[in-house]
Amino acid sequence: MCGIAGMVARPGMAIPDGLADRFVAALVHRGPDGQGSHAEPGLLLVQTRLAIIDLETGDQPLHGSEGQVLVANGEVYNYRELRADLPGVVFRSKSDCEPPLHLYARDGLDFVDALRGMYAIALWDPTHRRLVLTRDPFGIKPLYYVETEAGLAFASEAQALVGAGLAVPAMDRRVALELGALQFTCGADTIFPGVKRVLPGETLVVEDGVIAARRRRAALPETSPPLVEPTDPITALDKVFQESIDLHQRSDVPYGLFLSGGIDSSAVLAMMARLNDRPVLAFTAGFPGTGAHDERGAAKTAARAVGAEHVEVSVTEADFLAHLPAIAACVDDPVADYAIVPTWMLAREARKSVKVVLCGEGGDEMLGGYGRYRGAMRPWPLTRAPRRKGLLDGLNLYRDPPTGLRDGLARAERLVKAEGGSRLIQAQRLDCADWLPHDLLNKLDRCLMAHGVEGRVPFLDPEMARFCLPLADRLKVRDGKGKWILRAWLERHLPDAQPFAPKRGFTVPVGDWIRAHGTTLGPLVAASPAIEPLYKPEAVRALFTDTRKEAGMAAWILLYHALWHRRHVAGKAPDGDVFHCLADA
Repeated sequence: MCGIAGMVARPGMAIPDGLADRFVAALVHRGPDGQGSHAEPGLLLVQTRLAIIDLETGDQPLHGSEGQVLVANGEVYNYRELRADLPGVVFRSKSDCEPPLHLYARDGLDFVDALRGMYAIALWDPTHRRLVLTRDPFGIKPLYYVETEAGLAFASEAQALVGAGLAVPAMDRRVALELGALQFTCGADTIFPGVKRVLPGETLVVEDGVIAARRRRAALPETSPPLVEPTDPITALDKVFQESIDLHQRSDVPYGLFLSGGIDSSAVLAMMARLNDRPVLAFTAGFPGTGAHDERGAAKTAARAVGAEHVEVSVTEADFLAHLPAIAACVDDPVADYAIVPTWMLAREARKSVKVVLCGEGGDEMLGGYGRYRGAMRPWPLTRAPRRKGLLDGLNLYRDPPTGLRDGLARAERLVKAEGGSRLIQAQRLDCADWLPHDLLNKLDRCLMAHGVEGRVPFLDPEMARFCLPLADRLKVRDGKGKWILRAWLERHLPDAQPFAPKRGFTVPVGDWIRAHGTTLGPLVAASPAIEPLYKPEAVRALFTDTRKEAGMAAWILLYHALWHRRHVAGKAPDGDVFHCLADA
């Protein structure tokens, strides 16, 4: 796991002086264990390393026999199998990222098809004078780029491009409003003007400093009818799930688990306990003294059942007020998902004992867990399409009525509909297009990498997707419950997790914490240069003392947005608590 960055200049242009140092300074938190670079006329590649596999010889850049140069962020889990598939190749390291270098020499741009992992790769091919940028099909690892007069630059984080002076620290109004409506942003455009995402599964070919070609590797398989219903579906799931967890545990450093007490992470716990000789180290967040559902009890019961070592992390109102500026600062591609708070706190605690954690993200998307999926399955006219209503709708907040806030989702919906499949599968595909990479995985990457911790998501594996998505709807949703097949598997292998018991959704009591200080926070947020141009100040101030649930969610989004803007647009360090930072916005 690392940070990568670089630039390819246009003909007659040069790489800016000092660019490598600026990239390293911006990305050192992603790779505190070392750094490396490759420079030649018109080309720069940089990496900051978090050493996970091959601690001794895995430094980057990696070099091929024909002059190819590679820097990568992520893990290629099937690197051992790939090495065996490359007879006669002389490997210079034991790195999981070296096989892609040799696969490219053999297969060209098709080299990504063999990779099983999470990755963002930059590969320089001197023979064809091209830079290849590619990202894993689920979008687990981030990659951004900006096209300038001097050439194309890329980085693991958008803030690195801004901090290097290659993009302006400004806020695109349309994208900012989309953030408020959805809590994340869609498609290739980021909130920073001119900074684009390499989309999940996308490969860009850059020649002479401009994009010459694009191609895309799909994360999800085709689902032509009839849908699949194995003779023994639970045993079939067990086989593919065990293989994925086994691969995701490949590491030369200690690893643990984020255990929420829910179905997905409890399943990961059960399989890790099966595969490990030592007790699994599991971390769970809770919110003592609040009305929020506290999952620590259920997590503790599951952990005790398999002999895991369980670490509880309390997240309090004082923690929220003290650390939210730093949390907002680390999520440069903004995500107004309140789960960033416990995720950041868990990562801070986990870093004391491990460098890798397995997580349950992706289980809902792969196996139909969200309630909105059940709504999508209802027969017309009872069908409910996801996210038809914006999170700020009906609160009279906007200065000017915005339009097109769902355009990004609408584009994804049209593409998903064209791919066919049941309504449930279409809803799963839609979430994998935007919600999953741009909210959940973005949040996980930034909050963990802020502390030098690698997050792994075994549900988001190509073989898991090939098994899960084509399953018959009744294996995913049955008797009003999602993820039926995973619940049935967990009932067999870890019944103490009570997988069929009624579950309460995960919440963070940000609304209560904000409302307790609403008379102070409301005027500060309303006056923020992020908020004042978009929303009515008097309506924003009133929002922070409003007791409605939707008002609390809206207040959270605007508070987060104000703190994000202070760091990433105004350029002010997140020193001090929420009140100090907002007063100094």
